[in-house]
Amino acid sequence: MAAAKQDSNRTGLAIAEEASLKVLPGIGGADAVWFTQEPNEYSDFGSELTLVSRSPINAGRQNQKGGVVDLDASGGFNQDFTQTNMQRLLQGFMFADAHEKTKTLPLATSANPLTEIDTNAITFTTPLVTAALVGDLFLFKNFASPLNNGLKVVTTGGLNDVGFASLADDAAPAGSVEECGHQFAAGDVALTLTSNVPALTSTAFDLRTLGLIPGEWLYIGGDDAAANFGTLARGYARVKSVSQNAIVFDKVTWANFAAVSGAGKTIRIFYGTAIRNEKDPLLIKRRTYSLERTLGNDDDGQQAEYLDGAVPNELTINVPQADKLNADLTFVALDNAQRTGVEGLRPGIRKPALGETLFNTSSNVFRMRMSIIDEANPNPNPFFAYITEGTVAINNGVTPDKAVGVLGAFDTSAGNFEVSGDVTAYFSTVSAVKAIRQNADVSIDFIFAANNAGFVIDIPLLALGGGRLDVAAGESIKLPLEMSAAENKAGYTLMLCFFPYLPAIAIPA
Repeated sequence: MAAAKQDSNRTGLAIAEEASLKVLPGIGGADAVWFTQEPNEYSDFGSELTLVSRSPINAGRQNQKGGVVDLDASGGFNQDFTQTNMQRLLQGFMFADAHEKTKTLPLATSANPLTEIDTNAITFTTPLVTAALVGDLFLFKNFASPLNNGLKVVTTGGLNDVGFASLADDAAPAGSVEECGHQFAAGDVALTLTSNVPALTSTAFDLRTLGLIPGEWLYIGGDDAAANFGTLARGYARVKSVSQNAIVFDKVTWANFAAVSGAGKTIRIFYGTAIRNEKDPLLIKRRTYSLERTLGNDDDGQQAEYLDGAVPNELTINVPQADKLNADLTFVALDNAQRTGVEGLRPGIRKPALGETLFNTSSNVFRMRMSIIDEANPNPNPFFAYITEGTVAINNGVTPDKAVGVLGAFDTSAGNFEVSGDVTAYFSTVSAVKAIRQNADVSIDFIFAANNAGFVIDIPLLALGGGRLDVAAGESIKLPLEMSAAENKAGYTLMLCFFPYLPAIAIPA
């Protein structure tokens, strides 16, 4: 007999990308890939029906039975923001493909697993679109042999077979590899300075082959002394432009603005996956999803409900004090369906959640920096030293399209890509208040790092509102600020960069 009730801890959530609106990949959805999520709580998950009754004028003064005339389907949930669990869905909220480097498990394209590992090379199933280069850094994970895990340097480049030193034979490799940086030849690169604007310049290496884009963030410097420019000239940096022999930066986290020679050094840089909203209409891509929430078992098996044709609408990244980084996600859907235990779950492959470590807002924060944009100073003074809380919010303005003959919606329309947020800071000077009054161009970045990995959340151009000081007896003065982002010169509003590997020197002490 079915249980008299169902507990929330018997539910689960998984999301699959649709091939087209309300249609999962494969015949009957057989090729769908369901990625398990880790919700902390739900918000308005399911559908709300609109009922209209008949109320004719009659002597009995009674209504007649009506019927269901409309359906509004939507769903949302909150989950912790970890190193990889948000990347796939961020493509949906940004209406764009991620900019990815070489990897066996990409977000935007099909998997390209390894077919073999021998003692000095790996072989990809499908030739790479862009050849791996000598000096590229790859992160090897989850292989059977310890020799085949960790950070490794390419010794022989290629499109199919890529050479590495000191590997162990594996005829059926089951792990993953991902490009995460580059090690330059000894003495080939230096930090230069032109009108106080820093750049990484090369003598021989063509820096365009790294595949970096404007707005992408790097970490410059490895753990070994021979792999970095020294204590005062290493850190995170944002790419302004890339040419054959120079990567120019418009924002950096170090304060020593001086040219630094790389003579005799094999400098390392680290990068990863960049996700931004796109300006080019050809690069703007709407994704739709099916959301599956299991609801415990009835007499015959597992029950579930589904949101179909779900379009990512709002995403809020929450940065609370002394807590964990988390996010609220909401979707606007076309329809809602339920399946009994007899019907069972929809077909497809189900991928378990990785159960990654959380990012805490106390010791995993490299920096949070809000400042007035100064093209002559890539590391200007911040408005504040500390905040008590903050948010970054995306709103795609998705609304359902309704029509006669359709219960629910037949499609959706999207508005402008809007990015906003708020920060409550400890007040120290009036510079932020003045910036609001002057409508100054402001930028903010959040850098999180832990366990040799991390990411940057970057809003390159915003205006500030709010700014009314909160003065209470016996407490520090607080400064609440409202952020309204806008398209910057490089043609985007928001950028997130994920580093699959970072050296120890890039992690907060």
